[in-house]
Amino acid sequence: MYRYAMNRMPYIRSPKSANIKIALLVIAILIVLGTLYYTQRIVDELVDRQREIADLYAKSLEYVASEKSQTGDLSFVFDEIIRAIDFPIIVSDPANNPIPGYHKNVPLDSAWSEQKTMDHLRMLIRQMHEKNPPIRITIDDTLVIQHVHFGEAELITTLRWLPYIEIAIAAMFVLIGYVGFSYIKRSEQSNIWVGMAKETAHQLGTPLSSIMGWIEILRMHANGNPKLTETVTEMENDIRRLEKITSRFSKIGSKPELREENLNEVIEHVIQYFKKRIPRTGKDIELIMETKTSYTARINRELFEWVIENLVKNALDAMEDGTGRICFTLSQKGNAIYVDVTDTGKGIDFTHKKDVFRPGFSTKKRGWGLGLTLSKRIIESYHRGKLIVKESKPGKGTTFRIKLAR
Repeated sequence: MYRYAMNRMPYIRSPKSANIKIALLVIAILIVLGTLYYTQRIVDELVDRQREIADLYAKSLEYVASEKSQTGDLSFVFDEIIRAIDFPIIVSDPANNPIPGYHKNVPLDSAWSEQKTMDHLRMLIRQMHEKNPPIRITIDDTLVIQHVHFGEAELITTLRWLPYIEIAIAAMFVLIGYVGFSYIKRSEQSNIWVGMAKETAHQLGTPLSSIMGWIEILRMHANGNPKLTETVTEMENDIRRLEKITSRFSKIGSKPELREENLNEVIEHVIQYFKKRIPRTGKDIELIMETKTSYTARINRELFEWVIENLVKNALDAMEDGTGRICFTLSQKGNAIYVDVTDTGKGIDFTHKKDVFRPGFSTKKRGWGLGLTLSKRIIESYHRGKLIVKESKPGKGTTFRIKLAR
């Protein structure tokens, strides 16, 4: 497992928070299922009632036909007995050919020819068959003389769509709420980042000024002592390093100044810094700049160096046996510059790939788990670029990719 980032404890999601999310999801699903069930039950009851009315109409026609004649006067039944019908209904002969004039709530155009009207009614009959079987009108329960075809009332159609519309509206509000809360959360995290960075820079500033004064006093008392002079020089180098760190923290939260910089030169400067210090750790790590072609991009040099340093430190932690290589490769595609940082460490476990940039994530016993998170923020928020894990294979190493606009 890749020992990335820097926290005292591995990042673990809160079980209580996870249980609450699961409970909310289950409740939401139950609400959706309950809405669908209740609405479908109402629709089924309306459909049954609609069929009862259509069946009553068919029985009325059957009664008129049996009492008078097979072609009895049906207009009275159609116009008076079931005037309250609010769904489309069509009467046809046994061969399902519509009988002219015996239909209701059917959309027709008065400008249509008789043939076109009949064709349209036949089409509607076929559509009605898909939802409701026709009701037969018979004489003596044997001879079929007519069929009653009926569709759905607008109310039923509306009710069928109602739960889906409600769910869509609810989902939209949930999405808006989620985006809103996410934005608020990111804003709070950003304020915390900025506050911590500014306070760190402020707290470091005062003791640094004091230490610089003490170094000057030591220099005056060196009196040509080579060992003391060398010690003072090294202390000055460390103080400059601390001042650089303070400057970096002071830039967090404010808009950094971007300048056209030679990326090869910036990365080479970081390489030389680590080459002097890695031997002191007892490790034999080789840092290589594989690209000879020079590339430039608009960056803030101090912050970009900070990102490269964080990637190198994480790569060093990944090579626990004390040997390996860290390679830097630069390339360009279109208007984008790519900086790949590849190490020969243990690689990142597949289950942790999505977590390496998460604040507080770590597989180590020391550190705060903020290095990669801060690096991603610097690249994406201040340089409008991207920082991703390009690839990682357990036991073979990892490649981080930085994408910058040209």
